[in-house]
Amino acid sequence: MNRYFSFEVTHKDQKTRARTGKITTPHGTAETPMFMPVGTAASVKFISPEELYGMKAQVILANTYHLWLRPGTQVLEEAGGVHRFMNYDGPVLTDSGGYQVFSLAGTRKISEEGVHFKSHLDGSRLFMSPEDSIRIQQSIGSDIAMSFDECIPYPSDYEYVRDSVERTLRWAERGKKVHTLERQALFGIVQGSEYEDLRRYCAERLVAMNFDGYSIGGTSVGESKETHYRMLDYTLPFLPEDKPRYEMGIGAVNDILEAVERGVDMFDCVLPTRIARHGTLMTSQGRINIKKQEYAHDFSPLDPSCDCYCCKNYTRAYVHHLFRCQEGFGTRLMSIHNLRFLLKLLEDIRQAIREDRFEQFKQETLASSMFDERGF
Repeated sequence: MNRYFSFEVTHKDQKTRARTGKITTPHGTAETPMFMPVGTAASVKFISPEELYGMKAQVILANTYHLWLRPGTQVLEEAGGVHRFMNYDGPVLTDSGGYQVFSLAGTRKISEEGVHFKSHLDGSRLFMSPEDSIRIQQSIGSDIAMSFDECIPYPSDYEYVRDSVERTLRWAERGKKVHTLERQALFGIVQGSEYEDLRRYCAERLVAMNFDGYSIGGTSVGESKETHYRMLDYTLPFLPEDKPRYEMGIGAVNDILEAVERGVDMFDCVLPTRIARHGTLMTSQGRINIKKQEYAHDFSPLDPSCDCYCCKNYTRAYVHHLFRCQEGFGTRLMSIHNLRFLLKLLEDIRQAIREDRFEQFKQETLASSMFDERGF
């Protein structure tokens, strides 16, 4: 048992598997279900730590691969860890670097020892093993670290996925053996693509290794919504009730609602800040493309139901103007809004669960919002 990290289920919805909980880390507690803003290079794009506090962010995510390349582990160790380096005093989670490494499909070579690949910065040859990933995350000093897994493409044939799952399990075991930072929790990652037996097998093997929490990987990678939710159904029943469950890379509203209903506790995604940079806003009425001329004379807030800094102080017309003029302040305002929208959504979800009305909340949210095929 990790004395620096704990998870407690605080309420279970009466009609669904949705639950609220509390995660305790060396840098504070966080309520679940929760959305974690992504700070790839120890910075949530265009957002200061003070603004993250203001929008009631809890845990933020940093990227192992990118921090390994820049500024490097030596700088992070000299700074006293990522919290002091970026002046953020809340909990920080690091991914393993696996997704970034495996996204470099044209330059990587997988072996039992790890992955050979080329840097996206200068093309230099690099190698990352499960042990390397864990040691880098310990140097970063995050509160929660991830096992190094193989992120496989979708679709993949059964034989490939079976072999990949076995490799992911061996890598998880190797990483766990070198994980010595007591105040840092370590999560295992369940893979298995769309195959029910492989998902169950991977989950049960990881649970036997006794990680501090469990992540669900390999979803939202090009599969249909039906397949996505089936992957969750193939995985969640085999994860322990008393440990947090984290679905990686999820930020669409309908995906979050479906996952919470099944018992998922944690989410992260670059979606809110990425689409903000292209003028897209998440609102309670569906998405808005602020580039459209129809907003040039619209002096209402981005979302009348939102309590973010942008919606309290600025109008659609002004944000439209900033975007058309390519003013950085506009990108900041839209990023603040999109992040707060998702953080507020999770606050409302937690309240609905506590009041045993999550099913009603889900139906009302989906009915009142005009989602496109991506779910926002």
